[in-house]
Amino acid sequence: MFDNIGLLAFLIFIGLGAGTLGSLLGVGGGIIMVPALTFLNLSPTQAASTSLIAVMSTSFSSTLEYSRQKRINYKLAVWMGACAIPGGIVGAFLSDFLQEDSFKLYFGLMLMLTGIYISCKNSVLKDQHARRRSLPLQIGVFVASFGAGIVSSLFGVGGGIIFVPAMLLVLGLTMHTAAPTSQLTLLMTAIAGVFTHSALGHPDYVQAIALSAGAFVGAQIGARLSRVTKDVLLQRLLGLVLVGVAVALILDALGISY
Repeated sequence: MFDNIGLLAFLIFIGLGAGTLGSLLGVGGGIIMVPALTFLNLSPTQAASTSLIAVMSTSFSSTLEYSRQKRINYKLAVWMGACAIPGGIVGAFLSDFLQEDSFKLYFGLMLMLTGIYISCKNSVLKDQHARRRSLPLQIGVFVASFGAGIVSSLFGVGGGIIFVPAMLLVLGLTMHTAAPTSQLTLLMTAIAGVFTHSALGHPDYVQAIALSAGAFVGAQIGARLSRVTKDVLLQRLLGLVLVGVAVALILDALGISY
């Protein structure tokens, strides 16, 4: 499909786009990188673990810039990270037991939900202040963080698709704070997942390095754009793209031609 140089250039480009959007929206660039790696015929475990290394690069780069902007809630990030890290370790082990068709189906469903969430995020934000944030709901955020850790390592996407909605809906953070805080939490979770995947021999390090290089630069771009960009149209376009990719993965998993 690609020669070696073409493959690396393709991965750097994918990493750049994924890092930019992941940092801008706080959901993790794996939602773009994993489908690309699946397209290159990597196994589910390889795709997840390779993507997670690049997610770690995105989160590290984003955290550096968001820290400079003083937009991170460090206490919340550490508490959520402490709950998510064990989930990240569990998810890495579980990835060995996920069959390719199941991986495509489950990931496609998750991608579709992510696309719907991103498309409707502004409506969610308008309603968030009307919601009561009871103690059980707040405790539920930290339980959900454990689940986000599992999702992060199992699918290689980072747990931002869970962290950010939880921060917005339950804890009442604004997007201005939720996305940066999510990136620090993602960093801690991804580190745990990457170490576990590496110990199990899962990642393709050459492809991971190419993705990470693009993602690191993209994350800087996304973090800086987030200060000035009105991203309503971008969110909706991304949501449509994610739903489209999700439908393709689900059809493929079900053996339906398209």
